[in-house]
Amino acid sequence: MTIPNIHNKVFYYGRRDLLICFLLVMSTLAVYWQVQHHDFVNFDDNFYVTENRHVRNGLTPESIVWAFNFSDKENYWHPLTWLSHMLDCTLFGLNPGLHHLINLILHTANCLLLFVVLKLMTGACWRSAFVAMLFALHPVNVDTVAWVAERKNVLSTLFWMLSLLTYVYYARQPNFFKYLLTLLCFALGLLTKPMLVTLPFLLLLLDYWPLGRIQSGPLGVDTNAKAEKSVSGYMKLPVSRLLFEKSFFLILAVIVIVLSTAVLQQQEKLITLESVPMKLRIANALVSYISYIGKMIWPQNLAVLYPYPAKMLPIWQVVGAGLVLILMFVMILRDIRKRPYLTVGWLWYVGTLVPVIGLVQNGVWPAMADRWAYVPLIGIFIMIAWGVPEITARWPHRKIGLAAGAIIYFALLAALACKQVSYWKNSITLFEHTLKATSNNYISHYNLGHALASEGRLDDAIDHYLEALRIKPDCVEARNNLSLALSKQGRLDEAIDHYLEALRIKPDFEKAHYNLGLVFSKQGQADKAVYHYLEALRIKPDYKQAHVNLGVALERQGRIQDAVDHYLEALRIEPEEGTYNNLGNALEKQGRINTAIYHYLQALRINPDYVDAHYNLGIALDKIGRIDKAVHHYSEALRIKPDFAEAHNNLGIVLEKKGRLDEAIVHYLQALRIKPDFDEAHNNLGIALFLKGDAEGAVDHFREALRIKPDHVSANMNLKTILMKPRQDK
Repeated sequence: MTIPNIHNKVFYYGRRDLLICFLLVMSTLAVYWQVQHHDFVNFDDNFYVTENRHVRNGLTPESIVWAFNFSDKENYWHPLTWLSHMLDCTLFGLNPGLHHLINLILHTANCLLLFVVLKLMTGACWRSAFVAMLFALHPVNVDTVAWVAERKNVLSTLFWMLSLLTYVYYARQPNFFKYLLTLLCFALGLLTKPMLVTLPFLLLLLDYWPLGRIQSGPLGVDTNAKAEKSVSGYMKLPVSRLLFEKSFFLILAVIVIVLSTAVLQQQEKLITLESVPMKLRIANALVSYISYIGKMIWPQNLAVLYPYPAKMLPIWQVVGAGLVLILMFVMILRDIRKRPYLTVGWLWYVGTLVPVIGLVQNGVWPAMADRWAYVPLIGIFIMIAWGVPEITARWPHRKIGLAAGAIIYFALLAALACKQVSYWKNSITLFEHTLKATSNNYISHYNLGHALASEGRLDDAIDHYLEALRIKPDCVEARNNLSLALSKQGRLDEAIDHYLEALRIKPDFEKAHYNLGLVFSKQGQADKAVYHYLEALRIKPDYKQAHVNLGVALERQGRIQDAVDHYLEALRIEPEEGTYNNLGNALEKQGRINTAIYHYLQALRINPDYVDAHYNLGIALDKIGRIDKAVHHYSEALRIKPDFAEAHNNLGIVLEKKGRLDEAIVHYLQALRIKPDFDEAHNNLGIALFLKGDAEGAVDHFREALRIKPDHVSANMNLKTILMKPRQDK
């Protein structure tokens, strides 16, 4: 097979090419445009964006340093991915639709670049367009595009495609600048996702076909002194020269492999061979290679997560998959000279899947994942795009038939992809579909339970947590969330039992310790609560919420300074309005009113509509005699929360101090309308009515205050004063 001579040509943007690019863009947008209305999901999106304080804070010097930090125990090391998410948060906040649209834009760019790169390398416009359209519309790629957490995949693929593009220009007219530019694109890709480590090997494959850069002769050594060019216009070089050319790419790849492995070992996320034996890993890898192709041919029952097999796969599946793979290798190698595209496409597929095929595993490892096939399946697409026209070369009306078949096929893929994208609307739709498409999927039961609990559907959530535990009894996350749901239903003893079981399975499970602290706080068992908060902090010293709630528990024990210390530590980890407010309350109890006021103001700087801070600031300002300011902040609290009975009562008090009795009475009455058994408001209203000359009305409210709270000292004294006054007058 020959390749059209494209020597010294650049990519020509004719009408046909522009039409193809336009169709690529419009088709991709038509399938994925719905993502702008989708939410974040509770599977990794929380880790990467919504619950990640470094990312939520946007691009700041601190967050940039964190992105490149090797030592953070929760940080996967792909700094450019982190920076990309941070930039989104800087620009869009936590608007999920716009985060999704950035993924869509990157996927669209990848489709266009794939078309451009293939056309540049081969000169085959329609075949390149076919591959790019398959890549754009195939349902297997939906996970990568419709999942915010898969930013690393679409972004790293962008650098993958840019590396190929710059390499093509380098190979055509080599110079040091183009080489460095290719190396830079590769390095940026590695900083986005380590899966790009296979790119140097792919470049060697492309040197063979379609670039034709490998010299003929033994070991690629040219016996002639003359330089030789391939039919495609690229300079042929000895294999040794081509290997040296890739050496710097390989060095970068090795460095990233070492760094990534070291980070995973430090985080203790690597799955040991004792947990998952190597024979099971190899068996699953063999079956997965065939399964990905099956998903490509028949894209049904696609799921975000395919559970890893708990035991050895059936021997017929493993042997069958192995035989198919061996047969494929034999066939393509036998036909390598006549049909080099088959060899390159097959090795592209097999080679680029190696990093995620499961021989080395970390975290929650699935049997396979559609998102991992995003780049590898391009190799199979190439085999189809070049193979089908050759098979049908003798057919009558071949061009019309292929064009019609391609249009029908793409329309079918687009419809299937649209349906698959719709499942990503939110966590509930995603995991309901996943449970229909898979079996024994405890992670999906767990995540669906979490999503249902977030919507207040606690009974349904509990059912799914229990199902997750039936499948995997030692799933401590499911047990923890089950306990949370039981706690919200008031079933505290059951919740405690499940937390304790989680700690029996995993003694250093900081979330269970923290949540046990919350339950014991609800039960008034402050000592036990403090113990479990301290245990959570022993395991995870930067557990911000544990510091905050430990501070609350210590305050209840009267250990105010200890509480202050923990609030300050929580603020060091992440400044938050609620913590500033709590710290202000503790400082106020110590009599440090001015310092408390400063912290209330800090809370309002972060969140100007934080009602509790306005209310507490009003109390503090009243204490130091700044009545007008107190009136302002109580009024602000009521603007934000009109049914805030305590704020109405306190505003009445400060208005009364300013002599504005009528306004004060209105607010006392409002407080009692909202909260009829509010003893303080009855007492204060009684005082205001007495000052207005309505002694009878005052007596009624003092008596009502004492009915609600018989030991109300102020109401009792005020009532006696009024009742004694007529006798003195006599």
